[in-house]
Amino acid sequence: MNFNKKITVLAAVMGALTVIIGAFGAHGLKEIVSEKTITSFETGVRYQMFHVILLLIIGFSAFIDQKTQKWVSRFFVFGILLFSGSIYFIALKDIFLINTKIFIIATPIGGLLLVAGWLRLAYGIIVNKKTQNF
Repeated sequence: MNFNKKITVLAAVMGALTVIIGAFGAHGLKEIVSEKTITSFETGVRYQMFHVILLLIIGFSAFIDQKTQKWVSRFFVFGILLFSGSIYFIALKDIFLINTKIFIIATPIGGLLLVAGWLRLAYGIIVNKKTQNF
């Protein structure tokens, strides 16, 4: 079996963080920010969890070679940090009293990294000799 311990542990830790961030968004923000801001925050949490679950699957997959696992996990981790992370900071700008201009730029870059991760996964599956019979 082609088990990648680093990726699965990373996915598990990121999954726990996603639940904590999601709980904070659902319960801690109600009295502080607008409903629109909470909806935006929830988008970040949702995208984060989707990609954490996929990281977990990739880490356990015997059909995805190590090189593809490594590249996809890098794209997804940095994509999550930039995409979801920037959404969190933008949503909480009034609480942290920060200038969010840099985060507005980070969001689409993070989104592009998530897309690149999906495309790298497709490429890795296409060229993998183990998957030629499927």
